[in-house]
Amino acid sequence: MPLEIERKFLVTSYTYRDNAQSSQIMQVYLSVRDKMAIRVRIDGMQASLAIKSKLSERVNREYEYSIPLDEARSLMNLDNQLPFISKTRYMVENEGHTWEVDEFHADNVGLIIAEIELDDENETFKIPPWLGEEVTSDYRYLNSNLAVIPYTKWKNII
Repeated sequence: MPLEIERKFLVTSYTYRDNAQSSQIMQVYLSVRDKMAIRVRIDGMQASLAIKSKLSERVNREYEYSIPLDEARSLMNLDNQLPFISKTRYMVENEGHTWEVDEFHADNVGLIIAEIELDDENETFKIPPWLGEEVTSDYRYLNSNLAVIPYTKWKNII
């Protein structure tokens, strides 16, 4: 069973961009339910289909498969009402770990989240100075939930 162990943090400055590689990502969600999502992602010229289910606060079961780019585009265009997110992802090396820092666009503009994938739930790591509050336990920050209830709409519903 493929597991993804991750923690998420808000980002407080742009210093992570120094020496980081970036790519543009578009994700469309074919299905979003309580603890499960099915998404199609295009990252540059690569595409994938993923099924993710939440097992606990920090652990997901994830099945992800490469798919042809034209098939990803077709799936994304099945229905123009499908929830989506667009973001710029920066890959940042820090103290032996790779952080994925996502700057969100469109209805999630202004939100920047850093995520680290770990081998074990209890693995220790050094927190870079550009990180703020940990939001791992706040499910609003899941990409699937941001697609359905975007960050810029939160003030209207909280």
